[in-house]
Amino acid sequence: MENSKLHPRLRLMQDADMKDKIVLVRVDHNVVKKGKIKDPYRIEATMGTLYGVVEKGGRPILMTHVGRPRDKKTGEIRCDDSLSVEPIVKYLRNKLPIDIHIPAFAPEGTKGIVHIDESVRTAIEDLKKGTIGMIYLPNTRWFLGEQSKGEEREAFCNELASLADLFVNDAFGSWQAHVSTYDIAMKLPSYAGFLLQKELIHLDLVLNPTHPYVAVIAGAKYDTKIGPLKALYKKVDHLILGGLIYNTYLSAKYGIHIQGVSEEEINMAKELVQMDEKENKILELPYMVESEITDGREEGKWRKISLEEMKKNGKINYIVDVAPECFELPSVKEAILSAKTIFVNAVVGLMPFFHEGSARLYQIIFDNHDATKLFGGGDTLQELKNLAPRQYLVGLDSADTYYFTGGGSVLAAIEQNDPYHIKPIEALMA
Repeated sequence: MENSKLHPRLRLMQDADMKDKIVLVRVDHNVVKKGKIKDPYRIEATMGTLYGVVEKGGRPILMTHVGRPRDKKTGEIRCDDSLSVEPIVKYLRNKLPIDIHIPAFAPEGTKGIVHIDESVRTAIEDLKKGTIGMIYLPNTRWFLGEQSKGEEREAFCNELASLADLFVNDAFGSWQAHVSTYDIAMKLPSYAGFLLQKELIHLDLVLNPTHPYVAVIAGAKYDTKIGPLKALYKKVDHLILGGLIYNTYLSAKYGIHIQGVSEEEINMAKELVQMDEKENKILELPYMVESEITDGREEGKWRKISLEEMKKNGKINYIVDVAPECFELPSVKEAILSAKTIFVNAVVGLMPFFHEGSARLYQIIFDNHDATKLFGGGDTLQELKNLAPRQYLVGLDSADTYYFTGGGSVLAAIEQNDPYHIKPIEALMA
């Protein structure tokens, strides 16, 4: 680990005395969909930290969030099996030769789990004696205090702190300041895990890149990425857009009415259009796929369409993909192949129906053997793995390729131009 590239005030787990101590470890194992693990990459990425805790004599208690069990409008919490940590623990049991205990805490109706039951103390004693190898707490978002304010939040934080001697944050992907990522770091001696350190080191390559620098950004919402987009624009030599973000940009620039793009989003995109009028960094992709529907791919209901035709027609249906031949255009292909740093947070088509654009994009990126390639976002990694499996596997073992475990965290750091101002990381600073 290149510690010299980390902030000198960041407290590191390798400097902590863990011998015979209970270590509360916050991970981001949010990989369960409908009760099944979609992709174990985030679990595998934390193995170094788990081994490190045990190697240093620590007794680990793990915790993660899974999904969004809390209703934003009502505040009601749904504790059902589809959002349980059980599949994660099952996976870990198959990987590690240890007994892992999940405490059973009864929820109180729609409040979720109000208190950490004292029965966990027996499990902690077993952990200290070595009878069990690890405790894995229930989904942190099942607890009433995790995302609450006031007394409920403080009570949950105090109960969590009473379980352990130390806290290790290894959940780079969980950047929001909740009790299990932020408040707890104020209560216990707290340190950055190995994965968190690794993510911060590679994030520096996004924020302080070697040029030429190309970024590829796509997404289904414009409002969540406008801040990072503007910040990233100032750093890159070329910017490639896809998805609703590109549709919105085209609508704002050319006055095209594209189905699914709102006036509010168009107004937000006008600032980016104005920025690019001066610097001309955005590489326009002139061929798209237009569809009458977004819930399938039916013959006769979709077609390829050029940007010139879109401007001429003025009003068109949904744009659901970038045509793959766009990435063969000399201006686009040369920009990608000559780049020294490439950052990708993008699935450019409407998955799973329209994938050709993303597949060709990923292949050309990996044709560049000289660039540092940085991929962020769960959807991005999932589709890279599905559409370009050989390249994905090559990237796993390549020193010049890195897969971030948290897309939202990367974008938050880009917007702030400093990952150390993200609250959970700020809490680990001496």
